[in-house]
Amino acid sequence: MSQDLRRKGLVAGVAAAGLFVGVIAGFFAAHRVMSDMSKTKSSEGVKVHEIEGMQGMAGMGNMKGMSMDGVKSMRDMEPMPGGSDVSSGAVDVPAVMRQLIGVRVATAALATLDEEIRTVGTVGYNERSFAQVTLKISGWVRKVFVDSIGRPVRKGEPLFTIYSPDLLTTQDEYLLAVKTRAQLAESPLDEVKTNADGLVTSARERLRLWDVTDGQIAALERRGQADPVLTVYAPSSGIVMKREALPGKYVEPGTILYEIADLCMVWISADIYESEVAATKVGLPATVTFAAYPGETFSGKVAYVYPTLNTETRTVRVRLELPNPGLKLKPGMYGNVTLQTNEVRTLVVPKEAVLNTGLRQLVFMDRGQGRYEPASVKLGRRSQDSVEVLEGLKEGDRIVASANFLLDAESKLTSASSMQAMMSRIGMADWQMRGAHEGKMKKSTDMESMEGMPTMK
Repeated sequence: MSQDLRRKGLVAGVAAAGLFVGVIAGFFAAHRVMSDMSKTKSSEGVKVHEIEGMQGMAGMGNMKGMSMDGVKSMRDMEPMPGGSDVSSGAVDVPAVMRQLIGVRVATAALATLDEEIRTVGTVGYNERSFAQVTLKISGWVRKVFVDSIGRPVRKGEPLFTIYSPDLLTTQDEYLLAVKTRAQLAESPLDEVKTNADGLVTSARERLRLWDVTDGQIAALERRGQADPVLTVYAPSSGIVMKREALPGKYVEPGTILYEIADLCMVWISADIYESEVAATKVGLPATVTFAAYPGETFSGKVAYVYPTLNTETRTVRVRLELPNPGLKLKPGMYGNVTLQTNEVRTLVVPKEAVLNTGLRQLVFMDRGQGRYEPASVKLGRRSQDSVEVLEGLKEGDRIVASANFLLDAESKLTSASSMQAMMSRIGMADWQMRGAHEGKMKKSTDMESMEGMPTMK
């Protein structure tokens, strides 16, 4: 009996436990189903609301009869403070602030403008007086008189002597032709005397072509005997820049034995930008200063403007000619070159009054009462202190000559704040219109939902 009761109690406990577990599982399943249904309903409501909002926005063109409280039309909006300065960028600066930032005003006026072109030049030789000493005959150098580089020589000064078998033979031929002409001077035949004169002339011309001077030929006639060596003289005055003549050296025609440069007048080569070519003319005065001679200025002029442009540096080379008293200027020295262009009378403003923004040049015009307005100008030539104004200003206009950067920054800030205020107003009006429309659509939706409530189970 006790076993039956125990078995019945065990069955009842198992049934109670199963029932408890089933109730808990059902509760959680029902809760999950209800959660999924609520999510689905909310998503569908959002989609429906978005579709209705889009339809409402698309139908805003037909909202003429709709009354929207608190919404103003764009035409009824009040003008924004400072809105007129958005495009002009004008700024108002109090008197105290003008003194703090150091605003200084200048006047655009007609003045004489002389543009200065500054560049760097290199001293070189005067190529017109540069000479090379060569021979047209072969032979051996015997004696050298000018035996060092850098030595000054004068025109006609002996440089060296040379022995040449060809030259010796030609001298003998010349002496024979002279002797023959003297013997035939008494001949009754004119043809014979003419031929004798022709032999003398051809022999003398050959000696001249070999750079034998007339004085040497006259000395040869007086001496009546050929000289085995020939003395070579300097063709021009200058400084010996190269020397290859050595005693005993065999030379052939065309061998360069000396190079002589006249440094009494030097050339200076300088490069200018292509934008400065139009203002650079032959004959312009130029001044050059050198680090070797501080406080001393050398004057010259532009002698030549080269016809080609260096495509790598975008520059054009010009040549200056400068006298060189005392041979102070050495080839290879660098100098600071200043070219003075032709003076013109034009409208100018101080150089510091122009603000270069990269795309354009601006000046700030003084409108009075601390009001400054930016104006775009077109510039021309420049001098050390002034710049030419081609367009944008007229004579007598008052402009700001200092603190332009601060005024430009203030102008940009003023324009940006005015534009931001305008955009914010436009945005607020748009949001007000959208809010009124959405409010009305919500009311209609709520009414429809309330009408359908009695049918809900």
